[in-house]
Amino acid sequence: MSDVTVDWIDKHQLERLDEMMIVVDENDKVIGADTKRNCHQNKNIEKGLLHRAFSVALFNSEKKVLIQRRADTKLTFPGYYTDSCCSHPLSNPEEMEEKDALGVKKAALRRLQAELGIPQDQVPMSDIVFMKRYHYKAKSDAVWGEHEVCYLLLIKKDVKICPDPSEVSSFSYLTREELEELLERGARGEVQVTPWLRFVVEQFLYAWWPYLDEATRFIELDKIYRV
Repeated sequence: MSDVTVDWIDKHQLERLDEMMIVVDENDKVIGADTKRNCHQNKNIEKGLLHRAFSVALFNSEKKVLIQRRADTKLTFPGYYTDSCCSHPLSNPEEMEEKDALGVKKAALRRLQAELGIPQDQVPMSDIVFMKRYHYKAKSDAVWGEHEVCYLLLIKKDVKICPDPSEVSSFSYLTREELEELLERGARGEVQVTPWLRFVVEQFLYAWWPYLDEATRFIELDKIYRV
């Protein structure tokens, strides 16, 4: 057990520290596995430890995007506003399936249910569109951080939401203008916004928004954006 304290996280989040992440190189090639605890310590990240992750942009039929505020008991970026759902596929055969990013999509369904209470049968696999990948690094504090090759997934669906308070403190569907205002408030220091939300919105979502009905035109499967 690490001697690093995590006294702000709850029992649920503490148990998740032993989950096995998929360790990859900068080209997203699987090279091993390690615990969530190890993958999120800055001392390991600075040595190059990199893991696979995903980010979901969930739009409803009114073309508003779901934005959540992370629970205050999350390991990294507690209390920050962030994307609809973000997490990691686990190092197991089901969630490591590479073809059509099926493993990542299965992980997304698992976490949409765990975080937001969305039953998996509400979102068919065919409704999850793998759009892009990006590689980023961000410190949450002096000890903990993120270093991920992240799969950006797009879902357009009306769903029922019942969030787990140990994961999500609040959520809302925002228009483009409302999301712009949230990011502006973040820039002024009035609220906290995760760095990956800002990157995804400014780099991708603003461009997609007018063309959501034909968003597949923006798919890029071979490129990995570097943040």
